[in-house]
Amino acid sequence: MPPANNLASSLRKRRNAAPMDSFDRLPKELRQWLAQAALPWSPRSVRRIWHEATRCGGAGFADALARLAAAERRALRRDSRDIWGQDYPCD
Repeated sequence: MPPANNLASSLRKRRNAAPMDSFDRLPKELRQWLAQAALPWSPRSVRRIWHEATRCGGAGFADALARLAAAERRALRRDSRDIWGQDYPCD
């Protein structure tokens, strides 16, 4: 059984009736990003960040992925403080 270290997160938990359908509708690149993500992101959250990045000024694909990575770093930083305390190294 895989370790459960990515289950402690401040990300909101939602129930989805057909979770794989929303994942399958994502572009291939976003599905790949989700597969390697450190946190259990929902396809809905990833799609929202993706749309925000591409809507404003027509950011390129690399820019949108950079925004996703930055959002994940912020979430990891926030979680590390909440779970392990202020002194835990987060970078």
